[in-house]
Amino acid sequence: MNKKNVLYVKDLNKTYSKNSSKSVHAIKNLNLEVKEGEIFGLLGPNGAGKSTFINILAGTTIKTSGEVNVWGFNLDVNPRQVRASIGIVPQEVNVDPFFTPWNILELQAGMYGIKKKDRITETILKLVSLDKQSKSYTRALSGGMKRRLLVAKALVHKPPIIILDEPTAGVDVELRSNLWDNVKQLNKQGVTIILTTHYLNEAEQMCDRIGILNKGSIVALDTTKNLLKRIQTKIVKFAVDKKVSISNDSLKSINILSNKIDELVVSYEKNALNISEIIKFISLQNIKLLDISTDDGDLEDVFIRLTKN
Repeated sequence: MNKKNVLYVKDLNKTYSKNSSKSVHAIKNLNLEVKEGEIFGLLGPNGAGKSTFINILAGTTIKTSGEVNVWGFNLDVNPRQVRASIGIVPQEVNVDPFFTPWNILELQAGMYGIKKKDRITETILKLVSLDKQSKSYTRALSGGMKRRLLVAKALVHKPPIIILDEPTAGVDVELRSNLWDNVKQLNKQGVTIILTTHYLNEAEQMCDRIGILNKGSIVALDTTKNLLKRIQTKIVKFAVDKKVSISNDSLKSINILSNKIDELVVSYEKNALNISEIIKFISLQNIKLLDISTDDGDLEDVFIRLTKN
């Protein structure tokens, strides 16, 4: 069954005029579709246009041209409905230190015009594991609890889409793990997640699909699995009982990274050479293979290749 698009962007542009003769093109002809129920990663180096794009969706930046549809609402025709369909979790921890989590969520619900009988403050606090701290001042909360409170704030109006903008920047490993457990739980309940992150291993583990943004344009958009398939270079480490006689000319595309008495490390192009050919080459020298370990690369390799100048 084809899932519907919850976010549809066509030919989106944002230009900032510095002066009469010079302008900065922050977003260039951006085309993007995000499906209902997926965890979508939007990656890119600093200055790629990620924050500008999120600010356009949030209504704090006005686009120059193009079409944006969120949850079936057109940004030009129904801007309020677009904002109501999205919950944004910002990078900065911006909560009042003299309010309790309960007060903050109640206030946020009131700003969205949600009647008291329709509020789900208690449910949200349980979801982000802050129900025991609901009446504590936020200044007494740990950094991890404050991050979870930002997620809770984004959920008060029950939006079908949550945007997490660099949610784990500068946080420790345990906190990051807890936050992702929360995100996965939300996603299981049907919430579509759009995530921007600098941590590529995070995107690799969390996201169904990834769009890589560079200089305002999408340079790659595919499933995480397919993006990883783009990596052609493979690294192999062989543990051997004696030194292998081999050079960069011995086999097609092979590159010798290290050749010691007990270990050979090579890289090669997967589309030009098969690992069995290397094993055969070593075996013909009456060398015993004690162990083999391989490295297929990761999303960082794809990211660097697509975003380097």
